[in-house]
Amino acid sequence: MENRQNDLKNQPKKKNNILVKTAIIGVVSGLIGGGISYAAFDQINNAQNNQAQTSISSNNAKISKNSAKTSGAMTGAYDHVKGAVVSVINLKRQSSSNSNDIYGLFSNRSSKSNKLETYSEGSGVVYMKSNNKGYIVTNNHVVSGSDAVQVMLANGKTVSAKIVGTDATTDLAVLSIDAKYVTQTAQFGDSKSLQAGQTVIAVGSPLGSEYASTVTQGIISAPSRTIETSSGNQQTVIQTDAAINPGNSGGALVNSSGQVIGINSMKLAQSTDGTSVEGMGFAIPSNEVVTIVNQLVKKGKITRPQLGVKVIALNGIPEEYRHRLNIESALNNGIYVASVSKGSSAAKAGIKAQDVIIKVDGKKVSDVASLHSILYSHKVGDSVNVTVNRNGKGVNIKVTLQGN
Repeated sequence: MENRQNDLKNQPKKKNNILVKTAIIGVVSGLIGGGISYAAFDQINNAQNNQAQTSISSNNAKISKNSAKTSGAMTGAYDHVKGAVVSVINLKRQSSSNSNDIYGLFSNRSSKSNKLETYSEGSGVVYMKSNNKGYIVTNNHVVSGSDAVQVMLANGKTVSAKIVGTDATTDLAVLSIDAKYVTQTAQFGDSKSLQAGQTVIAVGSPLGSEYASTVTQGIISAPSRTIETSSGNQQTVIQTDAAINPGNSGGALVNSSGQVIGINSMKLAQSTDGTSVEGMGFAIPSNEVVTIVNQLVKKGKITRPQLGVKVIALNGIPEEYRHRLNIESALNNGIYVASVSKGSSAAKAGIKAQDVIIKVDGKKVSDVASLHSILYSHKVGDSVNVTVNRNGKGVNIKVTLQGN
């Protein structure tokens, strides 16, 4: 994706660390983002901190020996992942002018030296240990354009990493390191079980490895938000108000059980009219992460079948916004087809704008991630049965999938 947060580009120039506006289409994200449910807000601080007792002396203040060890509600969750969250270092060979070439004195020609320097830094999560390798998921934009990649482990040791595979569409990448360096792996949780208002923490390296293992806390602002990127792709993401800053990309969004339920990817720092925005970070849902990383490890790339439609998940859209989005369906669940690309699989099969996709292969779909999960289990050329609600009636359509 082209709309990712800037991860400490040109790291040596520390004064140039700035937040870059993510190019999220304002109309889509703005309209759908109207209502946030805080029904589950009472989950916050379920475990209360023990209060330390202090004794007062007439001469000096003292710390009582009876002071209890305090513990935040999410400390246990952090302990489950702290050894698995790493810093990812993008290294590039530096360009230099070719002084040995006489023509170089009169031109702008340059050559790359053998010296590798840090170009940018992000975060990553060690999620598996297999075949004498440790596997790390991060963002594609963290390692994009690198000449080499290093990983700084939680213990501060820096090791070389290999890129196993990347996927620009979902902005995910998988790295591998020698398994002997892996001391902890993170566990993925079910992102479909998320609820607005539940407590989460973001773990990563904001502003680079200097601030590795930084933890920020927030809530799930929206468990499933469909956004359109600057490249025209649609992506379903988790919205959170946990602080996500440059360098957090590729890090973990963690639930109270210590499970990774999202990979932090981007933030909205400014609206289309220039208004500053706070507390709007986005993470790739864990269910989609698992699907993608498994394919990357197996094949090194993603060849995905697609319908060729632009869609909006009906679940969670307030009634007052339906008119603005031209949604005429009275259904509360399903995938609303906003438009159909000319010549696409959907167009050839007869799917139309304003249809609501309710099932694929007999399985209910309620968000874009679930639609993708079913489609990605197929190969290009496969046929799938798509059930749509059209003008209140169910219609079964056979679709032959084309590739991206």
